[in-house]
Amino acid sequence: MSDIRTLILLRHGKSGYPPATPDHERPLAERGRRQAALAGRWMADEGLVVDAVLCSTSTRTRQTLAQTGIDAPVTFVDDLYGGTPEDILESIRIHAPAHARTLLVVGHEPGMPATALTLDPDAYIERFPTSAYAVVEVSHPWDRLGLAPDAQARLVGVRIPREE
Repeated sequence: MSDIRTLILLRHGKSGYPPATPDHERPLAERGRRQAALAGRWMADEGLVVDAVLCSTSTRTRQTLAQTGIDAPVTFVDDLYGGTPEDILESIRIHAPAHARTLLVVGHEPGMPATALTLDPDAYIERFPTSAYAVVEVSHPWDRLGLAPDAQARLVGVRIPREE
């Protein structure tokens, strides 16, 4: 693959369930804050330097991003909340900056793992719990992601940050 870019698809951390709180407004639980911080450390340890972020507008995804410690320009995208793989890919095509070599998308399950599998149909993801992230290498610019017939994508791995 030439012109390789890296796509990181991160599921939000474990959320709380406060009474009478709409789903979109649910905050992270303490465990979710720890998971998200660990995910950020793992990404840094892997040498993943994020150039840009697309993040769902939900409270728990915003808090997950904040806990990772990733300091890259962020665009909040409504369609990432409850989005299908097609919605997520379209959001990337529209909102991802062309200059970004590594893009982080913070969203939800089943959208995050389903998007990885849409890009690499030969891949297998056994499970994708809270704060898990998939790393996908893609061969085309973001505005052609999932569209180009000769596009190639490869799921490099799935990471499940857990405290030892």
